[in-house]
Amino acid sequence: MRKVLFLAVALVLAVNLAMASSIEGEIREFAMREYPNDSNMQQYTYKKQIDAYNYLVTVKDPAVKESASREYPYDYAMQKYAYDKQLAAKRYMETVGDAEVKKLADREYPDDYSMQKYTYDKQLSAKSYMSSVTNQSAKSRSVREYPYDYSMQKYTYDKLAY
Repeated sequence: MRKVLFLAVALVLAVNLAMASSIEGEIREFAMREYPNDSNMQQYTYKKQIDAYNYLVTVKDPAVKESASREYPYDYAMQKYAYDKQLAAKRYMETVGDAEVKKLADREYPDDYSMQKYTYDKQLSAKSYMSSVTNQSAKSRSVREYPYDYSMQKYTYDKLAY
């Protein structure tokens, strides 16, 4: 029994070492491709990529991580950046108050929380603007042309009213 357990642990360690060595080699190659003639930048890039890789191994949201990985498959530093940006936007979108505008943003960008946040903020601002306009005929036409897009309503209103 001890022998089997020892062999299993040894196998797991060997696999982990091979993966770590593979990742390090991959990152070294990435740094060399990025800066073929600059060893200082290669070292900097290598360290930055290793740090980002180690960070990504610890993250908690697998869907956001997968999205970042898909967007930047060979660049761990950019994956980290995209992950952090998407996660912050996801958390923001979980706190927003206007359900109608949130639904618009989610429908437009179902897999991109950063774009949902951008769209939500833009649409909410335009919705607020449209609720305060005074030229009713321009407002009616704008709403008729773009019933589900406050940003386009605002754009159309401004063109018609001014």
